[in-house]
Amino acid sequence: MRRCLCVGGAAVAGSYGANAWGMDGFLADVMSAVPPGGARPNIVIINTDDLGYGDLGCYGSEAIKTPHIDRLAEEGVRFTDFYSCNALCSPSRFGLLTGRYPQRVGLNWVLWMDDLPFVQSFMRNNLGRFLNKIGSTDIGANNDVGGIPQNEITIAEGLKKVGYTTGVIGKWHLGDFRYNEEYNPINNGFDYFYGMPWDHEEVPCPLYRNFECLIPAIEDYTTIHTMLSDGAVEYLETVKDKPEPFFLYYAPPDPHVPLFPSQEYQGKSEGGVYGDVVEEMDSNVGRLLDDLKKHDLEDNTLVIFTSDNGPWYHGSTGGQRGRKGQSYEGGYRVPMIARWPRHIAPGSVCSEPAMNIDFLPTCFSIAGVELPTDRIIDGKDITGLLTGEETSTPHDYLYFYHHAQLEGIRTGDWKFYRNISTYVYPIPVDHWRFDAPKGQKGTWEGPWLYNLKNDPYESYPLTEHYPELVEDFIGHMEQWEEGMEQNPGGWL
Repeated sequence: MRRCLCVGGAAVAGSYGANAWGMDGFLADVMSAVPPGGARPNIVIINTDDLGYGDLGCYGSEAIKTPHIDRLAEEGVRFTDFYSCNALCSPSRFGLLTGRYPQRVGLNWVLWMDDLPFVQSFMRNNLGRFLNKIGSTDIGANNDVGGIPQNEITIAEGLKKVGYTTGVIGKWHLGDFRYNEEYNPINNGFDYFYGMPWDHEEVPCPLYRNFECLIPAIEDYTTIHTMLSDGAVEYLETVKDKPEPFFLYYAPPDPHVPLFPSQEYQGKSEGGVYGDVVEEMDSNVGRLLDDLKKHDLEDNTLVIFTSDNGPWYHGSTGGQRGRKGQSYEGGYRVPMIARWPRHIAPGSVCSEPAMNIDFLPTCFSIAGVELPTDRIIDGKDITGLLTGEETSTPHDYLYFYHHAQLEGIRTGDWKFYRNISTYVYPIPVDHWRFDAPKGQKGTWEGPWLYNLKNDPYESYPLTEHYPELVEDFIGHMEQWEEGMEQNPGGWL
């Protein structure tokens, strides 16, 4: 079922509403739903970490070889204008799993482990002061929640209620469940969890199975890739003969820093150590795809491959401007490939804008799960874009936030920025390009309007050429913000 994007919604008391979940009604709808054709496919979502738009062969990389992911594109559809819903890890993952912009729950920043070492904790808690000191206008680098609130509905929860077996392997990064078990994947719709609460940049980095801590602190980071790949393959072994379909959310922490390829892949690529990690990641994706084929699961499985945001220190944006943490294309635009034999035409390409918040309504649609009616679901059902039955995006607008601030908006070929942060903490990007000399004002301060069809690298602002469009975009952004202020949670 496709939902229209709402701006407001009835105002409610508090951020989440008194009866926000409405779970009884939701479950009744779920249990009575019938999927198209009467068959429910298996669903695998592969969500990589900080992978750049230009890091894959099928997206133009010549330095890094990714034959397995390239094969996935050859056998399915490759999106050219696909976005994460945030340019940072935790908010993006929230949006992917819930179909809602993370700002609806006040998730604007990374969900760090609760007991970060002193230096990292100091930087986290004093980030706003630090950014102001270096000249950034950045605000809102804080969170109102410690993980996924219990009144949110995840892909796993919806699919589980129609009989799916659900598992997550890899990096979670949606709440420190050591101190609050409600943030554990098992309490968010997953039957099985094997992986890390956060990425290996935060130390100590433990390994968990469900609620059990298997390794308090992973010491040899070169083993992480194989360990999690083994976990994904082993999960398939446990579900391959079950009569019910399965949902696997596979989230390897690659190629997020620090970079530690296993010995077999060290020095293998022409993309440096970063390229080594990406090539190992590609090999592990290949293992998963081969296992689906081995167990005759390939034909009845939708496989989706993407990244949680653009690249950080290393990696290629494919020429897109900006990097992780920014509202520019380089921070938000990510690879997205989907394969579903007999449903998706091999070798197809989709150039329509879409976002990872679309995964929930899409997965619900193909599994016959009705969307909940007590809340705004920001994502749209893009099944038609996957199969080629539809040729235009169901989105009127897509929104680009930097922390709590709405900075950009896209509709059609147009991308508009009302303002934009010049810093990707802690890396300055475009600082001098847009920092006007002291005492001067003008177009250097924004706003900026780009036509992405003619100018995909955001090099030529057309603000002065189309003042009516600029006025319309500013008005729509203000309307959206007003609706968010009145009803941030989107409860209906």
